[in-house]
Amino acid sequence: MSGQWSVERGFDHFLLTTCHPLKEVVMSRIGRMPIVVPKDVKISFDSTKVEVTGPKGNLSQSLPSRITLSVDGDKVLIRREGEDRSSRALHGLTRSLIANMVTGVTKGFERRLEIVGIGFRADIEKSALKLSVGFSHPVLYPIPEGIRVEVEKQTQITVRGIDKQQVGTVAAKLRSIKPPEPYKGKGIRYLGEHIRKKVGKTKA
Repeated sequence: MSGQWSVERGFDHFLLTTCHPLKEVVMSRIGRMPIVVPKDVKISFDSTKVEVTGPKGNLSQSLPSRITLSVDGDKVLIRREGEDRSSRALHGLTRSLIANMVTGVTKGFERRLEIVGIGFRADIEKSALKLSVGFSHPVLYPIPEGIRVEVEKQTQITVRGIDKQQVGTVAAKLRSIKPPEPYKGKGIRYLGEHIRKKVGKTKA
């Protein structure tokens, strides 16, 4: 399994949401933290791309032009060329993404959801997740490459993969098919998610 995510893609939105000076300092500090590379993980990179390979697969992503990598023993160091706001934010973001890549190819990531509602259920049908959640016909969600979906007791769904962003995106898409309604909480929710319920209207 493999995946690719560009640091530059969508960075304008990331920068807008992290423009507070305190957040910039935090991201800068994160960027300076070395990444410890386990013995069963291999990291290769050049000036434009980094690739991480481990027991569970490999991931790759592009590198911003202002960010450089170096190796010191079993550690990878991330450095930035500038001290402007965007460079500091990119520094921390790149470090976080590479650290997630190392975790992904060694341990993987998972997100769990649960289905609430009488008669609501989920099943695996070939390469798709079949959801019966109150519509006139079941919903078939094709399981993307690089993602594994498991169903327990027909109401508990586990999404697994090595790409943290992809796992989160798939889980969010599944939840969006039938979001929990605010009165009885019926629908698809994250495991442990608290739903603020509204009080139903009472007859006069």
